[in-house]
Amino acid sequence: MTGTLAVTIGQHSERGRKDANQDFHGALVPGGAVLRLKGAAAVVADGISSSSLGAMASETAVKSFLSDYYATPDSWPVRHAAKRVVSATNSWLHAQTRAAAEPGDRDRGCVTTFTALVLRSRTAHIFHVGDARVCRVAGRSLEQITEDHRVVVSAEESYLGRALGANASVEIDCLAVPVEEGDVFVLTTDGVHEHLRPRAIAEAIAGAGDDLQGAARRIVDAAYEAGSGDNLTALILRIDGLPEGEPGEVLSSVGDLPPAPILEPPASFDGYDVSRRLHAGGRGQVYLATDRESGARVALKVPGIEQRGDADYLRHFMMEEWIARRLDSPHVLKAHPVTRPRSHLYTVMRYVEGRTLAQWMADHREPDLETVRRIVEQIGRGLQAFHRREMVHGDLRPENVLIDASGTVQIIDFGATRVAGLVEDTGRADDALPQGAVQYTAPECFLGHPPSPGSDLFALGVIAYQMLTGRLPYGGHAARARTARLQRKLRYVSARHARPLLPAWVDGALRRATHPDPMRRYEVPSELLHDLRQPNPALGDTRRVPLIVRDPLVFWKGLSLLLAVTVVVLLATLVLRPGH
Repeated sequence: MTGTLAVTIGQHSERGRKDANQDFHGALVPGGAVLRLKGAAAVVADGISSSSLGAMASETAVKSFLSDYYATPDSWPVRHAAKRVVSATNSWLHAQTRAAAEPGDRDRGCVTTFTALVLRSRTAHIFHVGDARVCRVAGRSLEQITEDHRVVVSAEESYLGRALGANASVEIDCLAVPVEEGDVFVLTTDGVHEHLRPRAIAEAIAGAGDDLQGAARRIVDAAYEAGSGDNLTALILRIDGLPEGEPGEVLSSVGDLPPAPILEPPASFDGYDVSRRLHAGGRGQVYLATDRESGARVALKVPGIEQRGDADYLRHFMMEEWIARRLDSPHVLKAHPVTRPRSHLYTVMRYVEGRTLAQWMADHREPDLETVRRIVEQIGRGLQAFHRREMVHGDLRPENVLIDASGTVQIIDFGATRVAGLVEDTGRADDALPQGAVQYTAPECFLGHPPSPGSDLFALGVIAYQMLTGRLPYGGHAARARTARLQRKLRYVSARHARPLLPAWVDGALRRATHPDPMRRYEVPSELLHDLRQPNPALGDTRRVPLIVRDPLVFWKGLSLLLAVTVVVLLATLVLRPGH
């Protein structure tokens, strides 16, 4: 798997025994972001032979689609964009038909069949009107995907049931077909597939190797030799590489594989040697394993036993590995490359030797400010990778942050991550929160608001505060404030009560990051990271912390000295008073 969409295309068309070729075909494989957003397209059209405008109709249909589809907004789904373009082309062609032919005589109009395949992400989107065909090579034969829109009157007589330009509106067959690397699609006009058996077409492709252009030419020649009297067009598209897929594609396949079984190490499973269990919890079991193919050590996770019948849980579970592949950051755990089919539902991540931040904090009760900054900065950069992809981690806490032997920090566990555009729950009930997460959950989430980048920042602020003080910014009150009224009563406890020498502006940054009102927090992680290093006079309270808080020993020594001096002065006054 290349990680990007890659295709090989071969195409050929001939007029055959006719005076003119009224077929038209084309393909477009754009580069860069356009390929990712819009995909690759292949189109064939067959203008009706009874009209002199057939060639113009087929050429217009193909060229209009290949230009106008790529001009539609990037936010439009493939189906919506393609249907809009095809409908607009049909309207234009029908206007030409009305101008050129007698009323009701569409056989002399600007009429054509139309079949397009748009390959985007891991789905082939097919748009079909008429009797051209899209087939997929299946072993030594072909699997026909489209339906011929031809009405058979008798063995000698038939006519097109649908075509572009024939009527003011057109019904378009829209199909979405999941694809795999190595799939081969064949688009043909009726001059080819009505005279060649599917096996002959499949064998021509198989025998051509990488020369798909030659295969298309040989298929056309073979149909001609078989007696075809029509125009002849064949277009072949082979999928050489695929990206990781879109969220909807991942979620739609939730039922395709059964959940992986609970494993008992040592064990062998799907090409992995499982050596020991790393973690066992309600959300899943994680094992240390070795990929026999590459020798790499991986963390293999299988669904929790109690949630195997929960479709929502399985959807979230499936998304974890997809999310990891979408994020490119040294501070987000990466997925292990997929090199072979799976028999069950499970995830495979790179194994990182290290310890969680929770374990690190237990071993470092009073870390220095610079060490805390370095860790928080790495977590912040990891969050930025999520937010730039319109994702919210949703469960940031010390247990979900990993520190390796070199000090590199990585965010792990994407089971609660929300992806923009997916339908998910709108709130977080107490029983939906993972154990230990409640202290890091932003107050607005308890009111039913979905996790947001601001709630991730709240969790980051709490983590920074806890690393410096060993405490929580609102004690245990924030976790119990489940109404707006109670949340308005929350009072931030200055970090300088526990760390008297902490700069006031650092305390101000923590105060802002953990504010109960999301509108008063930082908007992006980089703002917090900057204010943890550079004094920001706008952060509010810069009053000195009382000496009793900063250094109780000095305070009490000073107070004792003051009292002693006071006693001495009083005694001296009594001694020197007249009459004594």
